[in-house]
Amino acid sequence: MALLLGAISIGIAFLYGCVGEIITEKSGHLNLGIPGIMSFGAAGGCMAVSIWMSWFPQPNGFTGALMIFFAIVIAMLFAATLGALYSFLTVSLRCNQNVTGLAITTFGVGFTMFLMEGVVDRTMFATASTFFTASLPFAGALGWFGEIFFSHGVMTYLAIAIAIISSWVLNKTRVGLNLRAVGENPATADAAGINVTAYKYVATCIGSGIAGLGGLYYIMDNLSGSWEYGIEAIGWLAIALVIFTMWRPNLSILGAFLFGGLYIAAEFITGVSFSDKALLKLLPYVVTIIVLIITSVIGKKETQPPAALGLPYFREER
Repeated sequence: MALLLGAISIGIAFLYGCVGEIITEKSGHLNLGIPGIMSFGAAGGCMAVSIWMSWFPQPNGFTGALMIFFAIVIAMLFAATLGALYSFLTVSLRCNQNVTGLAITTFGVGFTMFLMEGVVDRTMFATASTFFTASLPFAGALGWFGEIFFSHGVMTYLAIAIAIISSWVLNKTRVGLNLRAVGENPATADAAGINVTAYKYVATCIGSGIAGLGGLYYIMDNLSGSWEYGIEAIGWLAIALVIFTMWRPNLSILGAFLFGGLYIAAEFITGVSFSDKALLKLLPYVVTIIVLIITSVIGKKETQPPAALGLPYFREER
């Protein structure tokens, strides 16, 4: 039971990053800046919590709910800002996507550490986190069923809802069809009257905003308000999860929980040295490589990334 609850807890952070990156990659952009974007989102959300707690040092249920909403909005805005910067560099200025993504990660990680260790007041984070981790009131009355499904904070259910909605939008709406067309063949999409540049910008900004919530969740929910930097590793695993789930937001829900279980499995194994536990944390990467090999051998289109992923599009060259 403890392993399952722990897998769900850490898995939600993976889920936010994974869904955000899937939306971005569906537009044809490989954003390796997700670790930095998740970090920057965490900094923005934590800054919002710090400001709110200075206004309401003893929040009640209503002000606590408003604090969560305020933190979510600011975290998304911070993360989306880096997403917009990435889009400007790669779409408008035509910079290399891989180099730009790595630069965004370096900047996001460094600036987050500066804000969290030198600017943000973290003294009230433990109090604030109780609102983020509060379970549904009827969870205790349902025994083990309630503990598994209803004992989590609001951001857990928000992540699952975002994954389900994203899957529906991508597969059942015209917007999703257009976005997938941009990621598969931007020249054809452009010829069909789809604004390729707008779709790339919007998808990247929305995807970055969602990923940024993973950083806020990791600190305020998973770590219960303590500042222990590890968001960068979460971000890289979120990118690996995109490959593992074959670019499907709905499948990423179960994939995130599996990755979460593999990530913390070493903590539940006794008689294992510290170095061996560190190696066990590489299991999600190993599983991703295996899945990547299998899907490459199978070669079905449904298991492959968008055809134009990582490829720049210049309208005058089509």
